[in-house]
Amino acid sequence: MVFWGNEVGRDVPIAPSQFLQRWNVRRRDGDIAPYPHLLLPTIRDGSIVGMFMKAAVLHGKEQIVIEEIAPAPLKAGEVRIAIEAALTCGTDLKVYKRGYHARMIVPPAVFGHELSGIISEVALDVVGWNFGDRVVVANSAPCGECFYCQHQQENLCDDLLFLNGAYAESIVVPPRLVQKNVLRLRPETSFVDAALTEPFACVVQGLNDCAPKPGQHALVIGSGPIGLMFARLLKHNGCRVTVAGRGQSRLKAARHLGADDVIEVRDNSSMIEGLKAVRFDLVIEAVGKPETWEAAVQLVRKGGVVNFFGGCPSGTAVQFDAGRLHYSNITLLASFHHTPRTIRRALELIESGIIRANDFVDGEWPLTKLPELFRSMAAGNRAVKTLVRVHE
Repeated sequence: MVFWGNEVGRDVPIAPSQFLQRWNVRRRDGDIAPYPHLLLPTIRDGSIVGMFMKAAVLHGKEQIVIEEIAPAPLKAGEVRIAIEAALTCGTDLKVYKRGYHARMIVPPAVFGHELSGIISEVALDVVGWNFGDRVVVANSAPCGECFYCQHQQENLCDDLLFLNGAYAESIVVPPRLVQKNVLRLRPETSFVDAALTEPFACVVQGLNDCAPKPGQHALVIGSGPIGLMFARLLKHNGCRVTVAGRGQSRLKAARHLGADDVIEVRDNSSMIEGLKAVRFDLVIEAVGKPETWEAAVQLVRKGGVVNFFGGCPSGTAVQFDAGRLHYSNITLLASFHHTPRTIRRALELIESGIIRANDFVDGEWPLTKLPELFRSMAAGNRAVKTLVRVHE
């Protein structure tokens, strides 16, 4: 017999076979004992009648409600992941402020997209995954059939399928993601480290687009988590790195991650004036504001490369000196999202120790207080990333 905690605070003995038959869990022998928290059923009069989990549901602009919801039953090709680590993200903050994301999420919906965990349930037709497998899952998967997928540009897929729901105790992963972007973790890989895979994969994609060469001097504008990841990866690729950003704690983190120089930005004019004499081969804009896009073009050398990584709101307009672009032979890029290849490369780099959660995650909050956390983030909380504890 195994004991499973119920909703009213008393333990009810349930035979494992009864539990597994009710929830259709495929597992390896012996895997159930180490993970008694993976599936906690509701017990009434000694019988399993259902399962509920806590989840943060976005209802609209700056409206998050912590709710008890019934997890959806698995369909063919799906797996359920018990979430062990969920991280905050700047994109989630944008979704919170706007109340939606045209491509990613329509409220009311559980949101959040950086996560790792343990497979707690597997549909009968799924091959290759078992109960208890430690995994990380990306937040999207391409179709594999459209023009862009056929030309190795899966990040631009016409039918990119997004996944949200990291701020919850578990998440159902649809078949396409199970097939393309669920990755197995090494036994020694921490869940918090693994949860960095998705944002880091976007950075890997950005650097692949830029193709920096060892010895080049790169400027990263922005000292948020993405800017810091760029600084670390550029340094790993042999570049000299300057980071321009705000907040002494973040600039200190940039130094720790290998930045050769850091510049505290008070306004764009002073930043341009202070850096215009430097010959930057590559400039990464990791802020997402029109004024920093324009500053990036002014700061790159002739023949250099600018990557507009930070996305501005739809409809934003910017102005560039056409003469400078043309006669200085400047290359402009705008990297977006990731591919299955960069997801895998990101996890490889994480598991080799190039990126560690300790360098980025500087706070923890319980799931039940997620509304307060996002209010503090919207008010200017300078934390780089926060670990959301979904099991309290």
